[in-house]
Amino acid sequence: MLEINAVSKTFPAPEGPPRLALDTLDLSVAEHEIVSLVGTSGCGKSTLLRILSGLDNASEGEVSIAGRPVTGPNPDIAMVFQEPRLMPWLTVRENVRLALLDLPPEEQDRLIDEALSQVGLAAAAKQLPKQLSGGMAQRVAIARAIARHPKILLLDEPFSALDSFTRDKLQDHLLSLWEKGRFTMVFVTHDLEEAVVLSDRIAVLRGQPGRLAEVIEVDLPRPRDRASAEVQSLKRHLAGTLNLS
Repeated sequence: MLEINAVSKTFPAPEGPPRLALDTLDLSVAEHEIVSLVGTSGCGKSTLLRILSGLDNASEGEVSIAGRPVTGPNPDIAMVFQEPRLMPWLTVRENVRLALLDLPPEEQDRLIDEALSQVGLAAAAKQLPKQLSGGMAQRVAIARAIARHPKILLLDEPFSALDSFTRDKLQDHLLSLWEKGRFTMVFVTHDLEEAVVLSDRIAVLRGQPGRLAEVIEVDLPRPRDRASAEVQSLKRHLAGTLNLS
């Protein structure tokens, strides 16, 4: 489904040689798989996600979906950021519509209704962002991302600003959407427990420039108990891999 082949990314520096942010990454993500990207700050996780989304280009290597190179924004790929990025003057409904403006109005309305129902916000459709809690605002961002039925959903630490109770609820809700929507997910997180609870595999990036250090299979049935010995054991293994323990 999603192929990352020898991807490197270099940024120009104001003085001196260019800075290498990612170094020769190779990773395959299967259809309907959830892969988390974890690593210490500065190892290039968000940079890689921007390359996957088509918002940025690799300096070397290639990203492809079903054999087709990703060279720019793609309707098959949607992205959710750390902040909801809602337009404050638009209602919930009209914020979701922003992802659908190229479609006929009747189809826009149908897809908006469907997406808001899926995230449990149909009753909040006429509210403005300032009237929403942090968790509700992030659900609007997710609704906007899934409204077009993307094949791949990219998420860049979408729950990091939320309290632990809301974060756990939204993790469970996201898994429910994934099970129904049959899309592929690539998820950047600093939360190791979140990575274990959500993922089929966890790709560990390390260093500056970022390199792929390990890919860990999470062979645990869903739903996963966050307090279970198996989840906590994998969390400790990740911490050791990242030298956090």
